[in-house]
Amino acid sequence: MEKKIGFIGLGNMGMPMAKNLIEAGYHLQVYNRTTSKAEELNASSITICKTPAQAADGVKILITMLSEDEVLKETVSGENGILTTFTAGAVHISTSTIAPDTSEELYKLHKNSGSTYVASPVFGRPDAAAARKLFICISGDLEAKEIAKPVLECLGQRIIDFGEKVSGANVVKVAGNFMITASMEMMAEAYTLAEKNGLDRAQVADFFGTTLFSAPIFQNYGRLIANKQFQPVGFKTKLGFKDARLTLKIAQASLTPMPTAMLVHNRLQSAVAKGWGESDWVEGVSRGVSEDAGV
Repeated sequence: MEKKIGFIGLGNMGMPMAKNLIEAGYHLQVYNRTTSKAEELNASSITICKTPAQAADGVKILITMLSEDEVLKETVSGENGILTTFTAGAVHISTSTIAPDTSEELYKLHKNSGSTYVASPVFGRPDAAAARKLFICISGDLEAKEIAKPVLECLGQRIIDFGEKVSGANVVKVAGNFMITASMEMMAEAYTLAEKNGLDRAQVADFFGTTLFSAPIFQNYGRLIANKQFQPVGFKTKLGFKDARLTLKIAQASLTPMPTAMLVHNRLQSAVAKGWGESDWVEGVSRGVSEDAGV
């Protein structure tokens, strides 16, 4: 059972990640609040657990993919949390988008219990996760990162190390999500401008995505925005809003003026207020821009 690891969180991102680990030969001790989700996985390659503590019992590596800071904290240090059973020297790999200070807090909790915590947030939508095309950021203790990397290599196309300060990768992830949202706002405004002036917004998006802005964000998100394609939901607007709040929190703590971050924060806040929180964040941004323009 050397390849037995714990896995917590079978959401839009966690599910394809878990499937890839199973395909790579790992046996997963799986915990998810909705137990039935685990039925999508190969039954012979998983042990379904009733608590995070059971998922962490007897494993040297455990991965979490949880979207909320408070849920992650409770999963680690709660009454039936990871730390109640995690063995000395075991490594917890958190792939979530969370606040840097949450990572620092969890790192200290693990260290006091004799285990280790590594921050490893990922960039990519569920289809990228399924195709093992995620970009994976990592930060934390050098030895723990070396233990984590062979597992993470089963999940993505590249691992980028941001040093030994455990919160480093989290800052990069929050900054990256801000850049994505700001880019979506910019594209939505530009393509709506084109539409209101009688142009085919899809043609305009294709032009920019293959010339001046030839990059995955402008090609992939640009196509979704231009075509007003909001299904399937890859990343919920309410989670984008959470990340926008994290951006402003970090900016305020470090005295970093970010006027564009405030703009996208307000865009996402408006979308959630209108009841679009469960929709894809592409819709949260693009639909808001279109409504403002009367189209």
